[in-house]
Amino acid sequence: MAGTLFIVATPLGNLDDMAPRGRAVLSGAALVACEDTRRTFKLFARFDLDVPLLALHKFSERERIDAVLAVLQRGDDVALVSDGGTPGLSDPGALLVAAAHELGIRVSPVPGPSAVAALLSASGLPGDRFVFDGFLPPRGGERRNRLRELAREPRTWIVYEAPHRILETLADMAEVLGERTIVLGREMTKVHETIARGSARSIREMLTGSEVRGEIAIAVAGFDAAAVPAEAGADDPVAVVWREAVAAAEGDEREALKRAAKALG
Repeated sequence: MAGTLFIVATPLGNLDDMAPRGRAVLSGAALVACEDTRRTFKLFARFDLDVPLLALHKFSERERIDAVLAVLQRGDDVALVSDGGTPGLSDPGALLVAAAHELGIRVSPVPGPSAVAALLSASGLPGDRFVFDGFLPPRGGERRNRLRELAREPRTWIVYEAPHRILETLADMAEVLGERTIVLGREMTKVHETIARGSARSIREMLTGSEVRGEIAIAVAGFDAAAVPAEAGADDPVAVVWREAVAAAEGDEREALKRAAKALG
């Protein structure tokens, strides 16, 4: 009989958030597949765990799946963890989980910390329905296009961002979203945790001049059509797209309309 593949959520930063059941599952596994063995080793050292680790990150997942499946097929349990939070949410693991399902291997979640859920709970934004869009594109033009697409989303939406890009991303958000409310979570559960709520412009001003480190998640209030004035203001996403389309079309209104319609879907 095959073993079980456990999907184990681990702390975002504060190791005391590790749940007892998660510790028990990790200690009973024959193998722990992790994103970065160095990060997972710190967790293991904290709780005196001694289980073999196998690095399963985005560059190695495909080639190491068979090794993990072999352990499961011989009847031993395997635990999958990420560097922090719940595996599979903008982290490796989906390929392994899908392969296990295809072979009829039991897959069992061990729930716990999640940056998405943590930020949403502390945001004050509607959480009955929301959209998670992972990491924004790293290139400026692609990032602004994606923000324009998300700008019309009526539900709360959440994205991740790297610290070295956060000021550029907040500048893009200020351009596309105007004074729309956003909530930024940085280093959540850690000593230097920051939960900041305001406009993209005000939060960018708060961060400017300081060294920004750590994991970052951003929650954005959904689009409210009733709150948009009859004449689009300077910061309205449609007005921004229209101005850029007119500039690209060199004043040709018909061509600008085509470009704007394409950009807005």
